[in-house]
Amino acid sequence: MALEETGYSVTEASNGKEALAGIRKAAFDLIVLDLSMPDMDGFEFLKAVRTGLPKLKILVMSGFLGGTMLPGAKLLGGTATIAKPFSPDALLSTVGKVLAELGPVEGSD
Repeated sequence: MALEETGYSVTEASNGKEALAGIRKAAFDLIVLDLSMPDMDGFEFLKAVRTGLPKLKILVMSGFLGGTMLPGAKLLGGTATIAKPFSPDALLSTVGKVLAELGPVEGSD
């Protein structure tokens, strides 16, 4: 909700398989990924995305074990990470930094 209220266009997926199907159909500037999700975990999702879309920006979040899994996500291709719980302001700040500092995704406007 915080992203939409700030003007970002948001598309939701209920699981990793749905998200993979969605990114094959439309262009996205950023994926906000929780490592814990149904059907496939975030690590599997990262591997699948990096195989076909190596430059797509992915902000990985997790609260599992105090966020200790986040460095592993970074090694598998996460662009940036944020530990849960986080405030809406922290999310917005991190999203803004990822989009601004890293420039546009190849092939996007």
